[in-house]
Amino acid sequence: MFYSISLYLALAIFIIGLIYKVSTWFSLTISVESKKVSTRFLMALKGVIAAIFSGRILILLKVFFLDVIIQRKVMREDFLRWLAHILIYWSFMLLLVMHALDSLITSRIFPDYSPTINPFMFLRDLFGLFVIVGVCLVIYRRFILKAPRLKTNAMDHYAIILLAIIMLSGVFLEGAKIGSYSIYESMVEQYSGMEDAGEIKPLTAFWVENFGVVSPDVKGPFDQELLKKGREIHETSCVTCHSRPRWAFMGYSAARLVKGIAVALDRAGVHTFLWYIHFLACFIGLAYLPFSKFFHIFVTPVSILANSVMDRQVSEAANVETRQAVEFDACTHCGQCTARCSVAISYETFENANILPSEKIRSLRKVAAGKESGENFARILEGSSICTNCHRCTDVCPAGINLEDLWFSMRESMFKKDYPEFSLLSPLSYYRGLMRDTIPEEDYTKPLVRARNTITAGYDLIKDQTEVITIPAYDSEFQDKSLSFQASAFKDCFGCQTCTNVCPVVANYENPKETLGLLPHQIMYSLGLGLKDLALGSNMLWDCVTCYQCQEQCPQGVKVTEVLFELKNLAIQSVKAKAV
Repeated sequence: MFYSISLYLALAIFIIGLIYKVSTWFSLTISVESKKVSTRFLMALKGVIAAIFSGRILILLKVFFLDVIIQRKVMREDFLRWLAHILIYWSFMLLLVMHALDSLITSRIFPDYSPTINPFMFLRDLFGLFVIVGVCLVIYRRFILKAPRLKTNAMDHYAIILLAIIMLSGVFLEGAKIGSYSIYESMVEQYSGMEDAGEIKPLTAFWVENFGVVSPDVKGPFDQELLKKGREIHETSCVTCHSRPRWAFMGYSAARLVKGIAVALDRAGVHTFLWYIHFLACFIGLAYLPFSKFFHIFVTPVSILANSVMDRQVSEAANVETRQAVEFDACTHCGQCTARCSVAISYETFENANILPSEKIRSLRKVAAGKESGENFARILEGSSICTNCHRCTDVCPAGINLEDLWFSMRESMFKKDYPEFSLLSPLSYYRGLMRDTIPEEDYTKPLVRARNTITAGYDLIKDQTEVITIPAYDSEFQDKSLSFQASAFKDCFGCQTCTNVCPVVANYENPKETLGLLPHQIMYSLGLGLKDLALGSNMLWDCVTCYQCQEQCPQGVKVTEVLFELKNLAIQSVKAKAV
């Protein structure tokens, strides 16, 4: 009764969690033009049907076999990790279907099913052994080999602990039941109906001799005639339900290990305690599955298959958004993307975990669900923008997630929140420029203008060319200490204006002073006079294309481009310091 109630309760929670998780795939806001939940669901259904009943079904079958069943991408990256994952993934799935849900699945397929007969008894222990070996390989990689992993969260530990509890309690429960005399007595009473001591003793002797039962009264060595009679009774009453326990090699080994204290353990009801531990752990794991890291065992195949047949250029925008919502749950937090990230080293400087792809994806899911704002949102935006879109993370992701595409979509969505992001004014935004045709013109320019205005707001000295301004005080500390030795080369400038004359940005405008504020040679003048606010307030800093023409043509060898680049960094640092 307890088992049935617990199982159906766990299944109910699992189904509710599954429905909730799947529903979020159609409600998370990733695109700047997100559609209604019902529309996205219908379009996704239409897309799935179209993929199945087309030539793409062959691609799906190939990817399913190579990337879902065999998991070739993981194998190419790290054989030991692949072996651990295969052992845990498939063995756990088989145990879930064949053993945990045996009353719902296995017994329906095999009418004569019983967990104490072969091949089910042997396979249960075999799959359990595979999971334990896989867990040991994971522990070995993480704590002995110390495989690269920049961040580990609590969920990673919970997964290993829960698996260990389920597997170990299952093995020792099986061992305790094999040696338990009280369980043996209960089976005899319930299934054979024997009351004659002349039949019970031979059967008990046979089970003690061959099935590992430890009796407090009946002990060997036994007479062969007694064992022969016990075998005959066993074959008449028990053989259809019980195979030799040696086939359950792990449980039988555990029973042999505790044989000397089996009677005491049986009297203490240890097998009952282990039964509660094992099944509660299994049912808790089943109920928690949709909300845990383990949910990826169902979602990762969906992500891999979807990405194999979808192309952003031709797929419906709503389906791309739904696919990206699925990818949030497909992430296994393996850290492979972070290990290959070209800007992961920036984490040491900025100390923003959202720079790391494996951590950023979790934060972005909260943003898509509308659960992040304020300072946290600004840090997520910063971490997402410090990305070179090098595609390395996408190439190595074992879940098949198109991370580069996800980063781009989420950044554009976050720019709608009117938070200034200064990385847009750096070469890191190069990829966004390449994707300009896919972004509406207003959406493309708005975050750029916002970032510029935020920076220049404190240095708004030269917007009106006709207005007389008050020159700020000479800032010796800025001139002598704020700039590096290379940037301090401005002191050699004698005002020939060569830098301005060769600048393609200046040449692009009919009235460059009106648009750019200070021209390159005037910025050098400002630095020479120690006028920090005047220098940092020029739009020229942000329109500079770093072509190095000014620096290469300067007769005095002034590092003009380097000066402008360093001034940009100082301006951004100043804005961030004021925000703290």
